[in-house]
Amino acid sequence: MRSGRWARLAVVTTALLVAPSVSGALTAEAEPDQQAKLRKLTQEAAALQKEYRGEILSLEDAKRAAQKASSRSKKLQADLRLAQRQVAAFAQSSYMTGGADASQLFSLSADPSSLAMLSYLGTARTERLNSVKDLVAKQKKAALAAAGEIDKLQAHIKQLKSRRGEVERLMAKYGFQAPDAGSGLTQRMVSTRNAIMGQFPMPFGVGCLRPGDPGEHGKGRACDFMMSGGGRMPDAVAKERGDALAQWCIQHASEYGIMYIIWQQRFYDMRTGAGWRMMSDRGGITANHYDHVHVSVL
Repeated sequence: MRSGRWARLAVVTTALLVAPSVSGALTAEAEPDQQAKLRKLTQEAAALQKEYRGEILSLEDAKRAAQKASSRSKKLQADLRLAQRQVAAFAQSSYMTGGADASQLFSLSADPSSLAMLSYLGTARTERLNSVKDLVAKQKKAALAAAGEIDKLQAHIKQLKSRRGEVERLMAKYGFQAPDAGSGLTQRMVSTRNAIMGQFPMPFGVGCLRPGDPGEHGKGRACDFMMSGGGRMPDAVAKERGDALAQWCIQHASEYGIMYIIWQQRFYDMRTGAGWRMMSDRGGITANHYDHVHVSVL
């Protein structure tokens, strides 16, 4: 007799969990494929940046957004599984201590939103079930968002691949330069820096080589032209100078082999032909390039 009641309890517990978990389970099935797709696209992105001879900010932003959305989806999926186990444990514990009668539970609707079930379970049990339902909704939304960001990354990679011919011609035109042993900068970067400093006053200095930096600064192919000091926002005069410097770089990109510039949380990549684009938030005035114009060369 007791084993029969345990069997009925198992059925009820399963029913309690199935209703809120159906969409979550479907999402969980999609997770491995989504992660595999993201890994493949990440590898393609790395290969493209080699072909483009340097960081592609638009691609990095797209990749970062996809990875962030995917991580949130995975975390919510793990939270959902934990919450479901807790609900099952709670139901079992309630039965063991006499707080629930399996025959009564079995006679009620398996839908946790039904009034009869909510009334019987009481506040604590209802909160647990509502928590699972809330997690299901959040995880489903996060999974859809992740899929959307991954699709955007895929589309951007496709767009960049379509420009391979133009990029190859650009790379052939300028060739590859190794950094000078003395300055640590390529001759192209030295020429660009000198030309800019000959056109614009630099009261706050210029920073170029950054040993150990994985980006263009570490390769001797980038300089930061400061428009203010101490991590402060530039005043109106300095901002106007930064605007003019950025425009000068765009106009003289072909002459000096300028690859891209970053200024005021926007970037202009000569390789992509996309014009000015917003950069994702890096978290501060300097990180978002509000106080300096970053110039990278091929």
